[in-house]
Amino acid sequence: MKPQNIMKKITLFIISSLAISNLFGADWPMWGRDGSRNMISDEKQIIFDFNPGEMNDDEVVDMKTTQNIKWVAKLGSQAYGNVTIGNGCVFIGTNNESPRDQGKKGDRGVVMCLDEKTGALKWQLVIPKLGAGKVSDWEYIGICSSTAIDGDKVYVVTNRCEVVCLDINGFSNGNDGPFKDEADYVNPKGMKDSLNEQIDADIIWMYDMRDELGVFPHNVTSSSPVIIDDKVYIATSNGVDWSHTNIPSPLSPSWIALDKNSGELVGEDGSGASENALHAAWSSLTYGKINKKEILIWGGTDGFCYGYENKTVKDADGYDLFEPLWKVDCNEPNYRKDKEGKKIPYATPPGPSELIGTPVLYEGKVYCAIGQDPEHGDGVGRLSCMDAETGKVIWKYTDVGRTISTVSIADDLVYIAEYAGIIHCLDANSGKVYWTHDSFSRIWGSTLVVDGKLILGNEDGDLLVMNHGKTKPKVKTVSMGAPVYSSPVVSNGVLYVGTQTHLYAIGK
Repeated sequence: MKPQNIMKKITLFIISSLAISNLFGADWPMWGRDGSRNMISDEKQIIFDFNPGEMNDDEVVDMKTTQNIKWVAKLGSQAYGNVTIGNGCVFIGTNNESPRDQGKKGDRGVVMCLDEKTGALKWQLVIPKLGAGKVSDWEYIGICSSTAIDGDKVYVVTNRCEVVCLDINGFSNGNDGPFKDEADYVNPKGMKDSLNEQIDADIIWMYDMRDELGVFPHNVTSSSPVIIDDKVYIATSNGVDWSHTNIPSPLSPSWIALDKNSGELVGEDGSGASENALHAAWSSLTYGKINKKEILIWGGTDGFCYGYENKTVKDADGYDLFEPLWKVDCNEPNYRKDKEGKKIPYATPPGPSELIGTPVLYEGKVYCAIGQDPEHGDGVGRLSCMDAETGKVIWKYTDVGRTISTVSIADDLVYIAEYAGIIHCLDANSGKVYWTHDSFSRIWGSTLVVDGKLILGNEDGDLLVMNHGKTKPKVKTVSMGAPVYSSPVVSNGVLYVGTQTHLYAIGK
């Protein structure tokens, strides 16, 4: 065979392989799929026409009544964490109201590892509660953090404000260390629970942010890790106490970086945002490269968006700090002070908000919106578009309410769902509004753009499916049978939708 013909065949093979890869998809290993946190996918032939089926009195789905459902996994009673998929495993956070291990009952946080093909439970991390009640570990909330998958390791933030590195294989390959105290960890004070190596998680290392950093997590610990090279980055959830007026730990960092192999602290946020916390550090870290410079973006608990170069400097006390390159107040001045210059209290409709949703990086720009704890209700909002390198505000959109969602951006269209239930479609370059749609129900999760569709769920349990584009679309709704607080994701040709009680794998 002639050399040119061989090269032609190789080229065709590579092109075909890329096409097949695009068609059948890839894993979704962290919240937002990658460091940009942009909830979009280029997968094709996704199934949107499906029926989630009927349940019996024990909330077990009758698979004979479903259509285009590969499998259904029963969760607890409250599932807020978003799905991640990697290495044949599906991960989701929930609570322990439907215990898979009858030897571990009661209120716990749970991270489930499910088989990607069947939905069967492979193992689970069952986490005791702090016993702090609503102050730092809200009853029955479970795990709100999404896992980050990196090879044979899985990283998650527990309801106890711990960063945990887990073996994706569980105990099937032995008890990997250095952490060897799983038996003590799963046995809460006053209980007699025992380690079950058949389904309990194998903890490789653990970093307790409360003990190590003195942070005070408000209500829940919700940051989803992002992994960059040999480091894992996590927001600490440090914030105010129950009064919303006192910050118990104002000098503690709002986010940190740990060595992903050892769990050693290698850097921390140097912004000082904790001193001005409105609520808690909920937003996750965003990462990308701008003009060959590695940039970190964080939505601050003080209502500012921060940009950092991904490197540390030592301060006078020897701490390794990530110092901000820029920060932008994402609140309007009139959200913080009234006409008389009097400070408007947090947790009021016209008052300031922090960033709960995660900033998104798209074509050199940062997009983020402000919101408050859902418990605080509606109020004024703002969506900001900024230059990722300088922080310069390119445009802002104030005709939007508070949101706890993350935006999605595709084909220069940005989608934002506000907490009140209204979805907005804007031009990503100018902020021009193309259309809005009122779902008439609270929205907690984020939008996903895939295969020409925009999809998300709401508190009424409806999954909304509409065409992606500038023209206001017709909306198809599928009743999921329970509130949808998490965000839909796509991986390897399968659409995953999590309700408060079940996880559905949709596909043929």
